[in-house]
Amino acid sequence: MILLDNVSKYYPRDKKPALDEINLHIQPKEFVFLVGESGAGKSTLIKMLTREEKPTYGNIMVGGIDYKYMKKRHVPHLRRRIGVVFQDFKLLPNRTVYENVAFALEIVGVSNAEIKRTVPKVLELVGLSDVSHKFPDALSGGQRQRVAIARSMARQPKILIADEPTGNLDPENSWGIIRLLEEINNFGTTILVTTHDAEVVNQLRRRVVTLSHGKIIGDQKEGGHYDLDGSRTRIAKRSLGGPAPNTAAAPKTVHVPSLEEASAAKATPSKTETKNSASGSAVLEQMRKAKAADEAKPVAKRRKFIH
Repeated sequence: MILLDNVSKYYPRDKKPALDEINLHIQPKEFVFLVGESGAGKSTLIKMLTREEKPTYGNIMVGGIDYKYMKKRHVPHLRRRIGVVFQDFKLLPNRTVYENVAFALEIVGVSNAEIKRTVPKVLELVGLSDVSHKFPDALSGGQRQRVAIARSMARQPKILIADEPTGNLDPENSWGIIRLLEEINNFGTTILVTTHDAEVVNQLRRRVVTLSHGKIIGDQKEGGHYDLDGSRTRIAKRSLGGPAPNTAAAPKTVHVPSLEEASAAKATPSKTETKNSASGSAVLEQMRKAKAADEAKPVAKRRKFIH
């Protein structure tokens, strides 16, 4: 589970925040697209999740880990639970496909016997068994991206973040990568994809979270489409006979209750909220209780919560 509670990020000398009171809940095993124009805050949000950056305000919890208690020495343990795939692949040019994937296991101390068992299975999953002996410069762009995905999946993370995974690929290879991510999602891995590829987003019809100027302006939980400014949503409302919204008004941000709001909330969740997921307040209430119980423990025991 990924939970951001009123998260804001200010960079030095910037007058406006890169992220502005972000509230977001992603359930386990979800497949979510994160879209927005350049500078909307997508990269900053990902850096928050991987702990490359810390929020100025607010709190983050990922996979049961409360970032508020996290020390610098705990960050490597966190990143073993989160796989990240980059647009530029970041492969080691002097290592073969097999060795690139194996290296991701070597650096975390996995035994040679376990590496020999794991790497072939992962390469088979991404369809690269027959090129395991080749070096990256002998592969196509699509194959290199598959190696990057294999490397991220080798440690069997619960969450896989793909940052513009199709940005450098032609349409055919792009769809191959997206289908692979869907297959990985079917195995139970939570997938978060940042993309500018409207065609992919519109055809898959998954959940789509839209960022603009550091704020979430849309969260289409089912059948989502690529809608950077809300214009398609306004057109849809008018076509159904509803009143046309005031286009001069600021976009409405999807709100997930803060921890304090969740604690005070007494209203029963609607049927729609229950169908889509556990309500934001119910989830936050559970997390609040878990945190309260953890804070009551001695410090030595509390640190074990990180692992």
